[in-house]
Amino acid sequence: MRMCTPLWIFGYGSLIWEPGFAYASRQIARLEGYQRSFCMRSIHHRGTVVHPGLVLALDEGQGPCHGVAFEIPGRIAEESLEYLRARELISAAYLERRVAVTLCDGRSVEAVTYVIDRHHDQYCAGLALEDQARIIATAVGGRGTNADYLRNTAIHLAELGLRDPQLDWLSMRVQELSTTV
Repeated sequence: MRMCTPLWIFGYGSLIWEPGFAYASRQIARLEGYQRSFCMRSIHHRGTVVHPGLVLALDEGQGPCHGVAFEIPGRIAEESLEYLRARELISAAYLERRVAVTLCDGRSVEAVTYVIDRHHDQYCAGLALEDQARIIATAVGGRGTNADYLRNTAIHLAELGLRDPQLDWLSMRVQELSTTV
């Protein structure tokens, strides 16, 4: 049975610049109680088992996290969720959650998002920024370089007026490391 009501998806990393699904609208949104962090080792998309990269995840903690909420028409909600699950749940390090987000127009909606499973062996919170930069500068996975993932995320957040000082610092440092290799 097809859903009739729209589905909202909250993106905080690559979904912002490469959602991979059709949507009716998108808005800047805020999620309380979580922060965007390079706290997940990537062994598929931006690294390998032998040389893991790092990808962003929502980690419970301070926050808020600002990102983008995508409104998906009900008629394509199920196929969009299937796509997202295949993409995001590839190694079971993410947990699918329904969370309340506040849209920039003031409305509160329930959205699907993906948070890190702190008990999964790919969880790696607490790495120093310099260590993160060194990993990101050299890792490559099935969807490309880890450096491109970082750069695209930082650029698109800045274009939306959502600067992230840690991502900006990491982008600069990864660029420096890339030119010295």
